Amino acid sequence: MPARKGTTSAGGIDTLMTEKRKFKPSTKFTAQANGKKSLYTTANKDYVKFWEDMASELVWKKKWREGLKWKAPDAKWFVGGKLNVTESCLDRHIHNGRKNKAALIWEGEPGSHRTLTYFELYRQVNKFANVLKMLGIKKGDRVAIYLPMIPELMVSTLACARIGAIHSVVFGGFSPESLRDRINDLGAKLLITADGGYRRGQIVPLKHDADVALHDCPTVEDVVIVKRGDFLLRFKEGRDHWFHRLMQEADAYCPPVYVDAEHPLFVLYTSGTTGKPKGIVHTTGGYLTGVYATTKYVFDLKEDDVFWCTADVGWVTGHSYLVYGPTANGATQVMYEGAPDWPDQDRFWEIVEDYGVSVFYTAPTAIRAFMKWGKHWPGRHDLSSLRLLGTVGEPINPEAWMWYHEVIGNKRCPIVDTWWQTETGHIMITPLPGVTATKPGSATLPFPGIEMKILDDDGKEVKNGGGYLAITRPWPGMLRGIWGDRKRFVETYWSKWDGIYFPGDGAKVDSEKYLWVLGRVDDVINTAGHRISTMEVESALVEHEAVVEAAVVGVPHELKGEALAVFVTLAGDLELDQKLRARLKDFVARKIGAIARPEQLIFAPDLPKTRSGKIMRRLLKDIATGKVLGDTTTLADPDVLYQIKAHYEED
Repeated sequence: MPARKGTTSAGGIDTLMTEKRKFKPSTKFTAQANGKKSLYTTANKDYVKFWEDMASELVWKKKWREGLKWKAPDAKWFVGGKLNVTESCLDRHIHNGRKNKAALIWEGEPGSHRTLTYFELYRQVNKFANVLKMLGIKKGDRVAIYLPMIPELMVSTLACARIGAIHSVVFGGFSPESLRDRINDLGAKLLITADGGYRRGQIVPLKHDADVALHDCPTVEDVVIVKRGDFLLRFKEGRDHWFHRLMQEADAYCPPVYVDAEHPLFVLYTSGTTGKPKGIVHTTGGYLTGVYATTKYVFDLKEDDVFWCTADVGWVTGHSYLVYGPTANGATQVMYEGAPDWPDQDRFWEIVEDYGVSVFYTAPTAIRAFMKWGKHWPGRHDLSSLRLLGTVGEPINPEAWMWYHEVIGNKRCPIVDTWWQTETGHIMITPLPGVTATKPGSATLPFPGIEMKILDDDGKEVKNGGGYLAITRPWPGMLRGIWGDRKRFVETYWSKWDGIYFPGDGAKVDSEKYLWVLGRVDDVINTAGHRISTMEVESALVEHEAVVEAAVVGVPHELKGEALAVFVTLAGDLELDQKLRARLKDFVARKIGAIARPEQLIFAPDLPKTRSGKIMRRLLKDIATGKVLGDTTTLADPDVLYQIKAHYEED
């Protein structure tokens, strides 16, 4: 079990937990691993050359003349280089023996299946690129994509890249208002959508929602509709076009449009949980290099692997580790349309078994849900094909890490706990499987070629303890700005310290230089003069056998300034009576100190999360402080919030 003692403070954030468990790589895994210790040595010697070596494994029309041009906050990577990403992701595989290899294994929520080989995917992308050209789309034009998780989503993104158009995928769970705002901010000329999609057995009316959005989107000239089912829709002649009919008329080959390495590849908007969504701009050469290298080494991909990143392409994880990274590596991968608990809570494990998934990448939120549902669900299936597990999206608490290790990995699969952001483009902190000893709850060390430190408010490095996560030199996949808002780009990411990128996360570093991300600085609570990370308190609570999930928010307190209000989801049919409340409060105080003793404990049948799995603590704070609930449109299940509110008011 992890040991916890006292508190240490540096950089303004108290660190309350010390994790003692450590797992060394097996000699068998190390012997076959893509990653070697020498990667760190090479990268430390000359990090620009290291990334140039990674880039040289891709297909370039014209080689760059300079690896990096840097004047904070602006970076240019592979200056003068020209390429088209689809040549690295598709064309080269057609000619190197992967022509008939499965590129994409797709499963729809109702149970339909499709498999696309690299040649079939290549043909689809070429044909749809010609469709886009027929509709007047050219290099630099913006295309909005509002689709369910179907193969046409990957086809659409790659087809845009084929002709140098800039794509912006809008998550299919977003409201018409969210779609409208993103289209208008981007000035998109074309929208790609579907008649509908499936989620938990229900039809998602995508075309209907798109029509509502398009009432106020003057830049959109054409709409392409993928026929996902036989759903009712309104068809506007002259503007609306069926995907399948346009594809019948399109030529089978589209010459790639070569673009500068710094040409924008896509704009991806943050989820908009607070304030106006930010259009994060990622360019071509640096981004592709970053996702290619991290996919190759973090996931240790081999020719016969079946890789499954469970993220939706509406989020950056789906861009980097479903569309671009795996295809650049010539991998076979799985795409699943629906929810992990439909029709039963073993749907993921059924897919792992059916397709022989060997590398599995999912979110800590999903892992905690699996824990809540019980290990008998994965126990129904043969998961012996798995050889590597990954986590993404938020810090994973140690007990969830251990459950993942023991129940899903059967104590034999390395776990790569990764930290990165929409803004960073690709993985930044991660173990290298076969090289790095792992600690439950720690993302461990920066990827080779990445430099990260823990700094205090004054920009001084914290050698052991808590502070702020900082990226202290440029990296190839870094954002190049916020679409149309230079001022916000500088103020949001580059104003805390001179020339250093601030991701907005608190973190700590231990005596072995391992990094422990503590979550958003916004989620740090100032109680009685101590700044406490919500993640550490939540992790302590989840260790208690009665608690499946927990979310901590700060509420005003006369003496302490702020006190801790904790929302807990309980195991089985347990009730949060006064005795259990007292036990849980004592448990936290005993585990991590009296300063973290919760003031309130509130029952939550489930926690409110976005469709990407992030807990919406802002809305929980509204409940705990008696405020009117804020915007709930980004929630996966808004009803959960009202159930929590009802329980809170009953107490």
